[in-house]
Amino acid sequence: MYSWSEVVDVPSVGAWDEVFSDLHGAIRISVPDHRARWSGRLDLQRSGTYGLAMCASGRETVVRESRHIRTDPRGTYELLVPLAGTAWVEQGPSTAELGVGSMALCDIDRPLTFAHDSGFRSLALIVPGDGVTARSPAAAREPRLISGTRGLGRVIRQLVSTLQEERAEFSETTFDIACDRLLDLVCLAAEGGTDSAPTGQRAAVEASIRRYVRQHAGDADLDVHSVARALGWSTRHVQQVLQAAGTTARDLIRRERLDLAKSRLAGASWRSRTIAQIAHSCGFGSHSSFATAFRAEFGMTPREARRGAGRPLSLQTPASTPQRRRAHAPTSSGR
Repeated sequence: MYSWSEVVDVPSVGAWDEVFSDLHGAIRISVPDHRARWSGRLDLQRSGTYGLAMCASGRETVVRESRHIRTDPRGTYELLVPLAGTAWVEQGPSTAELGVGSMALCDIDRPLTFAHDSGFRSLALIVPGDGVTARSPAAAREPRLISGTRGLGRVIRQLVSTLQEERAEFSETTFDIACDRLLDLVCLAAEGGTDSAPTGQRAAVEASIRRYVRQHAGDADLDVHSVARALGWSTRHVQQVLQAAGTTARDLIRRERLDLAKSRLAGASWRSRTIAQIAHSCGFGSHSSFATAFRAEFGMTPREARRGAGRPLSLQTPASTPQRRRAHAPTSSGR
């Protein structure tokens, strides 16, 4: 049955234990001082398949042990999405610190320890375990830490937050549809973190990389790391996508810089600049390295390219076309 409810200012640890256990399964909660006043808050949205909870409470340690799992198996996974503060999660050999920029996907039917300080607030997306296993057996094998600051992880974090904020606008059907799509994205991210995208998306990622490099070819500090940071992927993933395309970031940047230089050598607005100045404006550190690379790419020197650009089309050197064609014969780079 679909519902959403709110529990505010749970007055004791015992009452909070009861509320928390109903949501996450049998657990043991430890707090610094049982005599101190306790305050907890829970906003819960739940259908027959999925759940989404916003939790906030004082400092506590939550432990779900094998005995709890035997008596109260849930068959669920939870995506923990911190909104404020810091927490620590331990499951099997894996231990991680969670802050606002990170998320963790955990199997609730494996022993788990979760601790946080006062002021911690988080969202928990509760999903069926068979849904995770069917989508990604690799993600189901062990806890997965997902960055929520960039790329796919950032999209997931924003969608989970929006789903909670707009909970009153969803019917059970639309809530389940939204959670289905979210689980697809979570499993993709958990399978490779932000380090990889599904094969079907590589073409789009590659196009984004090429477009960014073309737009920033003149930046002196352009390299694979700056490209990865700008696009929200890891360096390793950018390298993997370009490798699958038959090239490298270094080769791609060099070719785009050479194309930019060739365009500027032919452009009337750059006629007053020296060749060395144009080379520098296109990201080349020295005139000699630029001249060598330019000749290897286009079959002519930068000076010849500039001189040829100033002639009428009928006076262009006939050999320039086959030279360019030979320079672009298929190579291992996949150009």
